[in-house]
Amino acid sequence: MLTTLNTAYTDTRAADLAWTLGREPLPALATLDLELTGAKLQLRLLGASHQVLLEEERGDCSETVACMPGSSTPLPLGVAKRADDWEYEFASRVEILSPGQFAGRAQELLALVADHPHGLAGVFPGSPHAFTALLAQYHEGQVHWRTWHAYPQDGQLVATRTRVGVREPAAAVRRRAGKVSPSGV
Repeated sequence: MLTTLNTAYTDTRAADLAWTLGREPLPALATLDLELTGAKLQLRLLGASHQVLLEEERGDCSETVACMPGSSTPLPLGVAKRADDWEYEFASRVEILSPGQFAGRAQELLALVADHPHGLAGVFPGSPHAFTALLAQYHEGQVHWRTWHAYPQDGQLVATRTRVGVREPAAAVRRRAGKVSPSGV
């Protein structure tokens, strides 16, 4: 789903983005509610970037990547957290592109997300390449989402990748790594 966001462009630099887990729902300009194999997911476009709310029978997860006044947690390159039966992994990167590369990449991403049943993209007024986009999927018992935050004035595209799922028992991880045979020997 592609929408034009009726608000001022408040994220002015990639460096202003901050990351946090567990934040209460913030006012959203656009939302997309999804049901992915028993997981309820809400993709939310904020005036200051994005928030994803995940609800499963084992618990909830709230991820916010946005320009948040007073936040002292900058956007990390990577995070891995475990809580109870959950694993959460987050990664981010900043791509620096020339104006021509940026326009092409923006068009490619907006087309991908706009036509995807699990995608939400919002274009900010003033530039067709100023956007925030989210794309979600359920794969092998885990919920995944990717996001893109575009800063055309600086030629910067911030991409994030998140995975949330049930924690694997240590024996299954060792088996998968080839360290222990399925019989445990």
